[in-house]
Amino acid sequence: MTVDFGRTSQDYARYRTVFPPELFTRLAAMGVGRAGQRVADLGTGTGVLARGFAAAGCAVTGVDIAPKLLEEARGQDAAAGLEVAYRCAPAEDTGLAGGAWDVVSAGQCWHWFDRPRAAAEARRLLVPGGAVVVCHRDYLVLPGNVCEASEELVLAHHPQWPLAGGTGIHAEWTLDILRAGFGGLETFSFDVEVPFTHEAWRGRMRSCNGVGASLPEAGVAAYDSDLARLLDERFPEEPLMVPHRIWALVARRGPRD
Repeated sequence: MTVDFGRTSQDYARYRTVFPPELFTRLAAMGVGRAGQRVADLGTGTGVLARGFAAAGCAVTGVDIAPKLLEEARGQDAAAGLEVAYRCAPAEDTGLAGGAWDVVSAGQCWHWFDRPRAAAEARRLLVPGGAVVVCHRDYLVLPGNVCEASEELVLAHHPQWPLAGGTGIHAEWTLDILRAGFGGLETFSFDVEVPFTHEAWRGRMRSCNGVGASLPEAGVAAYDSDLARLLDERFPEEPLMVPHRIWALVARRGPRD
């Protein structure tokens, strides 16, 4: 599947939900994302994770391959009164200085990388004792809920879509990190409910990798029209309370590496 989130950058910026404050509180308790730390955020997209760290007082540089997403990130930074530096480059070869970063983060993007190479790049970037953080937020597909119905509709329009379903737990990514030589690995997860209007949920699903980032424009419009009808018929209440799972791993580069 060929995916280009630049094609859906406006929907992505407007309708994708942010990571909740509890994520940053938990990370700070683990010594990650504290004021003054230097953070390189790989696959930064529209800067959601980067802004969270910047708001905590970190000096953040976001890295992404999609210029349109970085444009949206800069606009949202300005609206929030936050400053993040950005670099257009792949996560596997950022061009950033090695051994210069306290934290290397990746939010909502690890599955798109060449994961062994991205893990090796994270290790190269970090100071000894620095932390790599991989975070993800997934809506939860449960029997009869709006997520299940919306994904079934994606498959009707895009039968080869490979990323339907999922539990929101990404244990396989821990092996990428351990194989790259990191230690002290910890993971955590927690669930939240996120309210969506019908308009916002349609925008969220248009920004899906299986819709706006991979279907032709006419296919996106057809999916959106069918989803609007499905919501009116089966889920007329607003706001929709959509369950999400937040999952994160934290690991450290050795102090003498």
